[in-house]
Amino acid sequence: MTTPIVAIIGGKKSGKTTAMQALIKELSQRGYKVAAVKHIPEKDFTIDTVNKDTWKFAMAGAKTIVSIAPNEVAIIEKAQTSSISLDEIREKCKGSSIILLEGFRSLVGWREDIPKIVAVKSPEDFAEALESFKPIIAFTGPYNPKPSPSNPPYINVLEDSVKIADIVESFLREKGII
Repeated sequence: MTTPIVAIIGGKKSGKTTAMQALIKELSQRGYKVAAVKHIPEKDFTIDTVNKDTWKFAMAGAKTIVSIAPNEVAIIEKAQTSSISLDEIREKCKGSSIILLEGFRSLVGWREDIPKIVAVKSPEDFAEALESFKPIIAFTGPYNPKPSPSNPPYINVLEDSVKIADIVESFLREKGII
């Protein structure tokens, strides 16, 4: 069985990270081994620290740099990621029981096999999401749309992280994924 993926998508400052944190915490407490994958669109971004040994290894030409500390292992891979696939992401997260993606709109926005939680800031974001993304299992974020039986529920993750995790679990169970 492939590891299920749930995407949290939305614009900048829409509440994606807050939703990720709430979902990670709640699903972890339920016993899931959660992998969190964040899309960082800035072209020259590096997680490494300039002038630290790992950075020096990369500057010398290492394509994979592994740092091992008493309570953490960090792997930095120098690679072109513009065409990364979900299979590659799953491979990087092997051993996890669920993968949460933050961002990756162009990778998963059109995919109907990836459930989405959409963080919205405005009525326009909400309307665009309804037109563009399927399946949406919940909305979150600063904009709270009026409830409608035809729309996915809105969940304020700051107030009800249990509910958003319940929705994720229920959806994945219905699909026979977990």
